[in-house]
Parts: sequence; C-alpha cells; structure tokens
Amino acid sequence: MADPSLAQSQTASPTTGVMVILTVKAGVTRDQIMAVMPDEIRQTVQLYLNGTVREWYSRSDGRGAVFLLNVRDVAEGHAIMEGLPLARQELMDHDYIAVGPLMPLGLLMAKP
Repeated sequence: MADPSLAQSQTASPTTGVMVILTVKAGVTRDQIMAVMPDEIRQTVQLYLNGTVREWYSRSDGRGAVFLLNVRDVAEGHAIMEGLPLARQELMDHDYIAVGPLMPLGLLMAKP
C-alpha cells in the first residue's frame, strides 16, 4: 500500500485565494511611496469593502504589505494588484502565492 502522506502531497489543494507579498523596490524613497498612498489606500479600501481583499497586513520589517485576496487564481490576483497606484508607478515588487485548504488535515478524516 502506498504511503498516505506521499499520496496526500501529490494531490493539489484547490485555490481559495492568493497571498500577495508587496515589497518596496530598491531605490524607492519613502517620499515617493507617501505621495501615492492616499490613492492607494482609497482603492485598497474599496477592494476590501467589495470582498476582494480578505485580509491585509503591514510587514514587520516596514518594507511593504501582505494581502490575502478572495480570487480564483494568481492571474486574477495579479490583474487586481497591478491596477493599484503603487504598482502602476512601479514602486513595489509583488510575489503571488496561491493558497487553499490545508490538505494534510484530510488524513485526520480517514478511517483507521
């Protein structure tokens, strides 16, 4: 019989959201960021109010933010984030990670 942990690791979890890690690009000044922040905040709040942004956090290192988006895939998340002012002015780098249910929990549901 195959190892259940191996089988579980080979099964992809469905995507239920996308985590976006924003990092200020090298050489960008605080003044450049702050000049754009009023528009960035207004548009981000609208995304939160319409349910697109599920959660958002400041990075503890002060270099950006982390968003958890209610989207189907990375492409949808990318399209949304690239429409925001900081991205349009190329002040931030974005890393996108599709997330979903913690699939190993399914092992707890298996009959002994």
